[in-house]
Amino acid sequence: MPSRRHFLAGLAATSLSPLQGWAAVGSPDYLAAALFPDGSYRLAGLETGGNILFSIPLPARGHAAAAHPHRAQAVAFARRPGTFAVVIDCASGTEVTRLNAPAGRHFFGHGVFSRDGSQLYTTENDYESGAGVIGVWNTDNYARRGEFPSGGIGPHDIRLMPDGQTLVIANGGIETHPETGRTKLNLPTMQPRLTYLDLSGTVLEQAALPHALHKNSIRHLAVRRDGLVAFAMQWQGDKTQHPPLLGLHRRGEAPLLLSASEAAQSTLQGYAGSVAFAGDGSTVAITCPRGNALHRFNVSSAQLTGNFPLEDVCGLGPGPKGFVFTTGTGIVGELISAPSISARPDCHWDNHLIPIRKPA
Repeated sequence: MPSRRHFLAGLAATSLSPLQGWAAVGSPDYLAAALFPDGSYRLAGLETGGNILFSIPLPARGHAAAAHPHRAQAVAFARRPGTFAVVIDCASGTEVTRLNAPAGRHFFGHGVFSRDGSQLYTTENDYESGAGVIGVWNTDNYARRGEFPSGGIGPHDIRLMPDGQTLVIANGGIETHPETGRTKLNLPTMQPRLTYLDLSGTVLEQAALPHALHKNSIRHLAVRRDGLVAFAMQWQGDKTQHPPLLGLHRRGEAPLLLSASEAAQSTLQGYAGSVAFAGDGSTVAITCPRGNALHRFNVSSAQLTGNFPLEDVCGLGPGPKGFVFTTGTGIVGELISAPSISARPDCHWDNHLIPIRKPA
């Protein structure tokens, strides 16, 4: 069993930087959900080298997580269309409380704290109207404070911009309803977009894809320190087409789409699972678990700099010198010039590797 010291080495920081209050006890570098050999779903705290510092049971399969910026707490989100999110005390490994989506809502698997930690923002589906919603929770007691429109349909990922005052939302554009599970109900009319909101829910800016790519669902996000946003997409259109699955966006500009050669792109099956900037911000990458590949691009030139075969790779985060990745086969690895295996814990990693400390 993990020691109390390992739990105290918990979620010391936001996904942007470590905080002084936790410097004395340290913290894991990442959070990741996983399936363990005993059949339990858990949220794990990982070091860059793949060592598991703690693992805490979840009631069902997890997707992504968020770390409180000041308290040793994590919120683990159910895989969509789940209706629970578990608030965990990482010092004791116990459940603090459980967030239940309001009637007529479900979570999309992602959330983010405000910079001061007083609010939690969650992506949700108002499934009777089909509209996207951002739930707002007061973290003193995790009571629901309110909600506001996400600016689109199917909000999936959500990030806090470096100014601490702006949210960026990946409105994927896909309408779903729990009665039909994960069935996509509006593919002919879907309209994915990036939406920038202030913390009161006012729309500040929206960025859309060209009409020919309106079936390219914007799903996951990464934000560089200077505010450059990277977004990963999942193609819902004709499977004989192989559009870009990675985009970059800076506010006030049009999105820039990045792609490999047609031959390489065609192997990805139109699906990017995660996106991240490298620790130094000079490169950006996407993981493609269906295509068993990781694609790395130079940010300045927008050119592909590496196409790496990796079985069932999906989790991705910034590393000290490049990227850290996880796979459904249990690997934790690092990509600098080429992929290398750091560890192979006895578990199956789920979709995301959430950084909770800025790489050195």
